Amino acid sequence: MASTNDLKNGMVLDLDGQLWSVVWFQHHKPGKGGAIVRTKLKNVLSGKVVDKTFNADVKVDVATVDKRDMTYLYNDGTSYVFMDKSTYDQLQLTPEVVGDAVHFLLENQDAIVAVHDELPLYVELPASVELTVEYTEPGLQGDRSSGGTKPAKLETGYDIQVPLFLTTGEKVKVDTRTGDYLGRVTS
Repeated sequence: MASTNDLKNGMVLDLDGQLWSVVWFQHHKPGKGGAIVRTKLKNVLSGKVVDKTFNADVKVDVATVDKRDMTYLYNDGTSYVFMDKSTYDQLQLTPEVVGDAVHFLLENQDAIVAVHDELPLYVELPASVELTVEYTEPGLQGDRSSGGTKPAKLETGYDIQVPLFLTTGEKVKVDTRTGDYLGRVTS
């Protein structure tokens, strides 16, 4: 049990038997009446996002979520296989659990798998990853006042927008939360 005054981003709450992750919260003290805590909660299993308001200092159940360091091994066609770095146990995750992280996963890449009561909840990747551009059209610089972009296919098969000067075979840094191009990797 924790108080709503102790909420933090990323904390997982157990509300009415469902697990909700705190995406955003704000303590608010109106002119009259008691303080409240506004939150934006994301359902861990379905991904649904809701706004919920609590009275300040109300007790809420905090779910025990075990975040394990794992290595992504391979995709066997139906599931994604991860290996626990400490116990070497292998864990098979469905595409629903892996979610958007699938766009940035390479074999032997480190990831964090969140587990609650032996049930895998989601996969967490670093904020950015370095991937190779598998294919992009040659960029033609024309008359424009700002830098243009073009589509590029990454080695994972994911398509992003990159600047015109990038060529096939270059390494780029990609934000795993938004899928945006962050910069070229120079070695």
